Amino acid sequence: MPAHKVGVLCGQVLTKVILYAKKSVFTYRLMIVIVILGLLAAMVMPSLTGKGEEAKRNLVCVQMKSIYNGSLDMFKINNSVYPTTSEGLEALVSNPDSDRYSNYSSSGYFKDSKLPKDSWGNDFIYINDDGKVELISLGADKKEGGKNEALDIKMSECK
Repeated sequence: MPAHKVGVLCGQVLTKVILYAKKSVFTYRLMIVIVILGLLAAMVMPSLTGKGEEAKRNLVCVQMKSIYNGSLDMFKINNSVYPTTSEGLEALVSNPDSDRYSNYSSSGYFKDSKLPKDSWGNDFIYINDDGKVELISLGADKKEGGKNEALDIKMSECK
């Protein structure tokens, strides 16, 4: 084989070796980046889990306080009393007794005449115990009682 052909062949082999080495270095760098991202995710994820449910519970407290300080207070200002437990929050959408609530707002007490739902799509439970009003959300499990994230949320216990 002539010398110039050996030189060309060696050059081609050397070029392939260099390209393979570059690809290998890129692969190793990529693997290192993936490992670092995995480690970061492992450190961050535990602090993020549960924050979504906590945010939903906080939102429910804000909603209940808004209902109490807004719609229910306006109802009481107009009618001198809060709705009874049996009338419930529905009394803020339509007048349950036009004789008893003669000063009822003609448009009701909720925008668009819709009852608000909690963060899980449930209706709020309304209790009027001799003028002491309580609003309750059944929480994530949609059942009475519960523990931890499934615990019922009471307006009186909200911060």
